[in-house]
Amino acid sequence: MKTKIVSLKKNEDFKKILNGKKLSNKYFVMFYKKILSKNNNNLNISIITKKKLGNAVSRNFCKRRFKSLVNEAVKKVSLNFNYSYLILAKENSLKKESFQEIKKIMFAEFNKVR
Repeated sequence: MKTKIVSLKKNEDFKKILNGKKLSNKYFVMFYKKILSKNNNNLNISIITKKKLGNAVSRNFCKRRFKSLVNEAVKKVSLNFNYSYLILAKENSLKKESFQEIKKIMFAEFNKVR
């Protein structure tokens, strides 16, 4: 079954998720919560980078990096599709040599969500 990764659109969905559970590490903060009006065939996930992180090029680099990691996580880790996720990037995630470590930590964080 091909899963579709959908970004959150509504402000009320963001507010609901921010009131949910939180996992934090030195690369990102992940919020997650069950949303009842959600389609369980799609993976609702949004990646946020603050302006404080840097210019537009570096913020987009960070978003692309996290999107590719989420695509790998969908294939390799059994994600819970009942939850909606919000990933807030931190400044350490911009370092070029930290990709494998971010991948390892992200997979571990997704395994914690049950």
